[in-house]
Amino acid sequence: MFNKIVQYIRDIYSTNEFIPLHAPRFIGNEKKNLAECIDSTFVSSVGKFVDEFEVLVAKYCGAKKAVVIVNGTEALHLSLLLSGVKRGDEIITQPLTFIATANAISYAGGEPVFIDVDKETMGLSPSKMEQFLIENSEIRDDGYTYNKKTGKRISACVPMHTFGHSVKIIELASLCKKFNIELIEDAAESLGSKYNGQHTGTFGKIGIISFNGNKIITTGGGGMILTNDEEIGKTAKHLSTQAKISHPWEFEHDSIGYNYRMPNINAAIGCAQMEKLDFFVEKKRWLADHYFEFFNSLGIQFFLEPDHCHSNYWLNAIICNNLKEREEFLKFTNDNKVMTRPIWKLMTELPMFHNCLKGDLSNAYWLADRVVNIPSSVVL
Repeated sequence: MFNKIVQYIRDIYSTNEFIPLHAPRFIGNEKKNLAECIDSTFVSSVGKFVDEFEVLVAKYCGAKKAVVIVNGTEALHLSLLLSGVKRGDEIITQPLTFIATANAISYAGGEPVFIDVDKETMGLSPSKMEQFLIENSEIRDDGYTYNKKTGKRISACVPMHTFGHSVKIIELASLCKKFNIELIEDAAESLGSKYNGQHTGTFGKIGIISFNGNKIITTGGGGMILTNDEEIGKTAKHLSTQAKISHPWEFEHDSIGYNYRMPNINAAIGCAQMEKLDFFVEKKRWLADHYFEFFNSLGIQFFLEPDHCHSNYWLNAIICNNLKEREEFLKFTNDNKVMTRPIWKLMTELPMFHNCLKGDLSNAYWLADRVVNIPSSVVL
């Protein structure tokens, strides 16, 4: 069966060479934009492509403001600070995520609290989060929610849209509002994905996107902050540029700032990539349809977009029967030059987050033993 799978993937990509998990596609105006950027000499953090890229992404996602950042991790770090996270605060998130989610919480001085995921989304479970809050928290006179056992404020919630599939974001947003917890969406992987017709990353106060080399569109390295709060957008831009006050020659700074600016040369690539985003989403959904039919014929579960979600299918995934089968599949495919990867190791299994607070994580453990990503590059 494994040999049949490898051959099918080779047929899809029409090659007998090595097949990567997710390669970028440059089929538009990338070279033209780069040449223009270099000719202008504005290759660093100032230039027309930075402004254009922000406008393009904000319009596409339906956000009032988008702010380019050097990468998605720093976009999430800055978003946590902008949401009022203080050192020692507890931040609810999911254990089944890329490490950047938990790292950014740590950068902001927060302490991750890991709550289980739903099997049908692979993202943070609203029901499990509600259960945790009812059993372990209280809303005090200042209006904030505190952990009754630790006495620490639970100030934010960071769900991640796994592989481009939306979490049950409306339920999470309602729960956060009820407990006065800030919702910050890690939409790093879900550019082009919607829930009930609304783009991911726009349901909370702030959302973030990644443009790393392996994402659906790329700027080489890069990220973006999305918000519908104009003031937050202005503050994000200010803090990401070292909190420098505009002046013809003086170096004036009014607070601790960060050198989180995306260079114009990266934004030039991003503008060209945005022109092809709808095409990429269409082709990725085509690939997912074909994968589903093929794996279904073999009796293997292919992970489909959850209810109410229109997914970009950033990384396609299958669910093996058990850990042993997963390991055998990974070895066979990679030995045969078809790149596959297991889902991330749970954050709670890593030494730096092992002692963090957590709920029952049975769904996360179940998925961690079984989920494998298969080649998902746009088929041209």
